[in-house]
Amino acid sequence: MRKGNIKFLGEKVKKYRKSRNLTQIQLAVAIGISSSYMSAIEQGARYPSLKVLQKISKVIKIDIKELL
Repeated sequence: MRKGNIKFLGEKVKKYRKSRNLTQIQLAVAIGISSSYMSAIEQGARYPSLKVLQKISKVIKIDIKELL
């Protein structure tokens, strides 16, 4: 995946996380990943697996398509 797309995904995750009033740590704990990995996703430094994206979408109550 191209760097710009990864950054765009991270921005979406951050926007939806904040709209649910969750911290990075709270979301990370809820989906079973480290807070540093969550931070890297939001910064566009790491691309999450489909499984992680599914967990994120479930916790923040959106369709996974909204993230892609």
